[in-house]
Amino acid sequence: MLKSEKERVVEQLAERLRSTDTLMVADYRGLTMPQIDELRSRLLEAGARFTVVKNTLTKRAAEQAGATSVLELIEGPTAIAFLEADSDPAAVAKVLNETARAHDVLVIRGGLLEGDLVGDAEIKRLASLPPADVLRAQLVGAVAAPLTTVVGLFTAPLRDLVGVLDARIRQLEEQGESVPEPEPADEPEPDEAPEAEEQSEEPSAEAEQASAEPEEEQQDG
Repeated sequence: MLKSEKERVVEQLAERLRSTDTLMVADYRGLTMPQIDELRSRLLEAGARFTVVKNTLTKRAAEQAGATSVLELIEGPTAIAFLEADSDPAAVAKVLNETARAHDVLVIRGGLLEGDLVGDAEIKRLASLPPADVLRAQLVGAVAAPLTTVVGLFTAPLRDLVGVLDARIRQLEEQGESVPEPEPADEPEPDEAPEAEEQSEEPSAEAEQASAEPEEEQQDG
């Protein structure tokens, strides 16, 4: 990759890191190119862009964007799922977790959840929860609280909402009560498939080589 192209990739990554407060990082070592393509397609449907770039460039971009906390997660072959502003983190986490379990090679390292650094355990816990709209629907039937409290939870950060609902659901289950299921909603018409990712988001030659020769990529971490 030419120096000018590397600089362009770093600038694009830095811009994404500046504009995204929720992302998830994984070690893709061992995935084949068809598996990476399938994962990228599923993540796009969930509202996340899956980016594979050499660690040296990712680290430069993180430093340039001031996202130094992400540096803790960049070691070895690294891929980042950047979430769109209106996407559901639970849905993205579920796709990553299902891929990790299906192929037993993808390793979830952690990420940023609304700007806060989280580990792999929290991403996997998020993957086990229903989508955010279902959680909020369950809130109506599962939480007995004054209206002002309920309204506050609707506008609370996702991490707080997940914690409250998770605790309340466990409490109801311990009491032998069932959590009411939300009424099924009409599914929206699927949007037109997005255009192919930019060149910087496609697995580079270095990334493909890392899949076959992980030890060489490790030197970049």
